[in-house]
Amino acid sequence: MGKVSENEKFIGRFGEMMIGMLPQDLAFTVFVPSQRAFERDLRLRVNDSLVGEKMNDTYAVVSRILGFSAVPRTLSSVTVPFGREISYDSISGFTLYISKDIDGVLFVNRVRSERVDLRKREIVVHIMDGVIMDAEFEQSI
Repeated sequence: MGKVSENEKFIGRFGEMMIGMLPQDLAFTVFVPSQRAFERDLRLRVNDSLVGEKMNDTYAVVSRILGFSAVPRTLSSVTVPFGREISYDSISGFTLYISKDIDGVLFVNRVRSERVDLRKREIVVHIMDGVIMDAEFEQSI
């Protein structure tokens, strides 16, 4: 087993699970919740959410979050214009409103980025301090 890369430390187990659901050879951008956001907002913890019967529920939640937070194109932070909001539909058809502040921090549907522009092959990953989801799914959680 090789050592964990710097990117993998930031992406975390659930983020790696999300990215693993995408085709690795196509361009995507994924707004991945931080490990802290997975725990705080979805109550998913690596130690107990990835074992036994909970694994299927966790997989379902993570795949649903992927649908809300992945865009089928490369979108690095430098391509987001400062002071303007741009919008793209996620792979589930959920509209993402993306903007950037003066410090280069991305905001997606009012969720703030913690880290931007990590790469996993063709996939651009932005680590977010929250979970991007529609109101209906948020109610069910």
